[in-house]
Amino acid sequence: MAAKDDLGRAGEERAERHLRAGGYLILDRNWRTHGGEIDIVAAHGADLVVVEVKTRRGEWFGHPFAAVDARKRDRLWRLAAAWIVAHPEAARGRRLRLDVIGITGPDPESAVVEHLEDLR
Repeated sequence: MAAKDDLGRAGEERAERHLRAGGYLILDRNWRTHGGEIDIVAAHGADLVVVEVKTRRGEWFGHPFAAVDARKRDRLWRLAAAWIVAHPEAARGRRLRLDVIGITGPDPESAVVEHLEDLR
């Protein structure tokens, strides 16, 4: 399990660098509540962005985006609402958006990074 955790952590760090390079301001990482965890919360323009990061060594079990099914999206929306309640000043005046970053490759530092914005 430690190798999987290390891969996930490295993927989240790569995703954070990707977001920063795109002009995102990182507000929170690995925010936890009783309902689960948000990988990254960021601000981008007028948007408050909740980012789910999926890191895979390959696509043997499907594309990383496929892991974010309807049930996972519903859970992320609920977690986003809980984050907003806990941080109203950061969310004020912003539109909430859900993004997914997929990182695929044996080494997160050289892996392919795909960013799907405004997942519904």
